[in-house]
Amino acid sequence: MMTIDTEGFGRELDALQQDVRASLGDNDRAYIKRVIKTQRGIALGGRAMIFASLPLMPFPPLFFAAIGAGTASLGLAKILENMEIGHNVIHGQWDWMQDPEIHSSTWEWDIVCPADQWKHSHNVMHHTWTNVIGKDRDVGYDILRVTRKQRWRPVYLAQPIYNTLLAFMFQWGVGLHDIDLVALRRGEIKLADVRGQLSGFGRKAGKQLLKDYVLWPLLAGPMFLPVMLANLVANGMRNLWTYAIIFCGHFPDGAQTFSEAEVAGETRGGWYLRQVLGSCNITGGKLFHLMSGNLSHQIEHHLFPDVPSNRYPEMGPKVEAICKKYGVPYNKGRFSRQLGTTLRTIFRLALPTRQPELAA
Repeated sequence: MMTIDTEGFGRELDALQQDVRASLGDNDRAYIKRVIKTQRGIALGGRAMIFASLPLMPFPPLFFAAIGAGTASLGLAKILENMEIGHNVIHGQWDWMQDPEIHSSTWEWDIVCPADQWKHSHNVMHHTWTNVIGKDRDVGYDILRVTRKQRWRPVYLAQPIYNTLLAFMFQWGVGLHDIDLVALRRGEIKLADVRGQLSGFGRKAGKQLLKDYVLWPLLAGPMFLPVMLANLVANGMRNLWTYAIIFCGHFPDGAQTFSEAEVAGETRGGWYLRQVLGSCNITGGKLFHLMSGNLSHQIEHHLFPDVPSNRYPEMGPKVEAICKKYGVPYNKGRFSRQLGTTLRTIFRLALPTRQPELAA
């Protein structure tokens, strides 16, 4: 890892975080409540349009226009719920409000992954060990080779295929992420060790499947199939968008990975430095940032994961200025650049490549 005044770097970032926390108040509270109300309105409107389209089936152009608009609205609502609301509420960003309904201890989001399991795999493991090979299972999600530091194996030849499957079924990958299937396959842990996690995942997944593919379609009576397909497409929209934003956060050109040896004895300033070097931002407008859950400000999110996401846009330029002062790279780029270089890496590393250094 590069040599800089990590403690001075850390102190300036600490001061920035303290200033933002001290200013949290009514405007922030109104923001998250407004976003939740808007999201629920879009979801309700989308479902209403889907059901309103059903009598139009004898008129295909009108039917497809109406059900398409309803499905798109439902998909946007699922993206907003997943990204700007669920992800950030479960991170504890809004716990300071002491609102029992908008709190990390009570919120359950609209995907198959149980919130309590995600808190461990994401909040604890990923955010503590960001991009540390062997500790952060988000590095490749246990199935992809995303850095030359990972030893190549023949199974990676097919990774363009299962990367595509992961994108379309991303909520299922997230749902299973806290269960160490690799260790289970290797015999390092037993089925009994993860039975509780599997049961929790099964219960949550069952509820989601029942809601999206049985109960809502049943309300449509003989039009069961169109409503079920609309839900399937809306979930697919959410999965693809979530995959793209999250993968753009850590795998584009310039994102760094680390060995366990490199982070041994790491100070708080060193932890801050690793978060910046291992994270990437995406440039865009306000709507883009909102729909990305402000994970387009991935650097700020990794530095301050429990600071409300609506504050990341104002923190970004200040973080970038601090990075410039200390000579720390600040990786940001257009969505097309970040996603394009990520996919290029996944395709290139499917093939054998020279391994310049191995993770310890």
